[in-house]
Amino acid sequence: MPQQSSVRAPRVSRQTRLTAVIVASALFMQNLDSTIIATALPTMARSFGYDPVRMNVALTSYLLSLTVFIPASGWVADRYGTRNVFRWAIAVFTVGSILCGLSDGLIELVASRVLQGLGGAMMVPVGRLLLLRTAAKSELVAAMAWLTMPALLGPVVGPPLGGFIVTYFNWRWTFFINIPVGLAGIVAVSLFIQDFREPPRGRFDLCGLILTGVALVCALSGLETLGRGLVSLAATAGMIAAGLAVAALYVLHARRLAAPLLDFTLMKLPCFGLSFTAMMLFRTGIGAIPFLLPMMLQVGFGDAAVESGLITFASSAGALAMKPGAQYALRLFGFRDTLIWNGVLSGLMLMLCALFRPAWPAAAIYLVLLVGGFLRSLQFTAYNTLAYGDVPRAQMSAATSLYTAGQQLAATIGVSAGALALEVARTLSHHATPQNSDFSAAFVVVGLMSLAAAPVALFMPIGAGDDLTGRRTAGPPAPVRGPGTVSDPQRALADNRRLAADRGPPQPAAGDIER
Repeated sequence: MPQQSSVRAPRVSRQTRLTAVIVASALFMQNLDSTIIATALPTMARSFGYDPVRMNVALTSYLLSLTVFIPASGWVADRYGTRNVFRWAIAVFTVGSILCGLSDGLIELVASRVLQGLGGAMMVPVGRLLLLRTAAKSELVAAMAWLTMPALLGPVVGPPLGGFIVTYFNWRWTFFINIPVGLAGIVAVSLFIQDFREPPRGRFDLCGLILTGVALVCALSGLETLGRGLVSLAATAGMIAAGLAVAALYVLHARRLAAPLLDFTLMKLPCFGLSFTAMMLFRTGIGAIPFLLPMMLQVGFGDAAVESGLITFASSAGALAMKPGAQYALRLFGFRDTLIWNGVLSGLMLMLCALFRPAWPAAAIYLVLLVGGFLRSLQFTAYNTLAYGDVPRAQMSAATSLYTAGQQLAATIGVSAGALALEVARTLSHHATPQNSDFSAAFVVVGLMSLAAAPVALFMPIGAGDDLTGRRTAGPPAPVRGPGTVSDPQRALADNRRLAADRGPPQPAAGDIER
């Protein structure tokens, strides 16, 4: 049986905390924007004269833009410096927000959201890369908590704030409020963030960017139109087939390069490969929540936007409440057991949303969403930390690009899958507008998607990630291979249990990083 370590959780250095908070402030702006627009979609649909269900294109266009441009973030950060790229990313996102608020139609809104996505595509992975290069390996779990706690304020504040704005003011202010946050972020990055540069591993893979972009646009556009009647079934199937074919071409292209845009050789690293696979499944189901939940409360229940926002924020409040205890939970149970059993509970809590009805007491809905958010937060912290546990420093940029691209792809598929499940349920039930039973069917579908991630963790080594939390595992200590390591038996045991053939020397502490 695993034994709990008596070693106290490692403290986080001041520079790591400062970097995490500044990066999290930028992510706060992005998450605030995403959750506000989800709450405001029905009001925006009435303003533009569109079906509320089909307004999800305002979400997917942004997510698709993120997914297309994220692969380039690692190379760009190495070439031009993490601080410079991060600062410009905040500026582009802020300008995109202004243009969204000035839009007079859906086409203008979608184009402005694509520009926002370009800024976000550099902001999210480069911000994470800044933190990974600042924090020591033993600080990663705590550093991720420092990063995500302020960022989670966006989803907590976003729904009620978005509902308040669209109810009592104008939906355009849901975008304009990003302006002061963006300006403050640019100043903070300029004053306090250190600049890290690495020699790019090769020339920029422009062909790879084009191939991945075409593949994603075709495949996700096909998913977006599937079951909607927007185009013929043959056209939808053709787009999906074209996307898969171009993706196959990219795989062949990547095999010929020493440094492809998306480096799939990282999947051979046990912690990264398994975390990435499980995260994709889990996030696909969870990614549907920002679309389905506000839509169910406003269209299915008939709640006003402000009422919907006050209910929706409970999920993010639960996620925020978990972050301080995530490190201790992972030290107590270990990454593997946490990802298995917490993953099952998270999927079941998502499926429980299918039982929501207008007659439910508000307190009961709050409780389900609060607990669900609490569990999902722990799951994401485990995935996001364990994924980088066996990545050599030289491949850290490539790892953040691939992992973040996977996150956004899964979120995009999740919105499309939720909308598709809702549309299919509505069609089969012959409802002119979605009814509560249609939303129930959609929540069951996305809940099953999230549940599928739990069995993947069974393939993880028992001691996976123990060196990231200082957790003690029963067994004799073993020496650690590689220079610059700390003489810690628990870390030694966990490191030697890794299945990677040669993962290189461990990531250096913050003071050892070249500045």
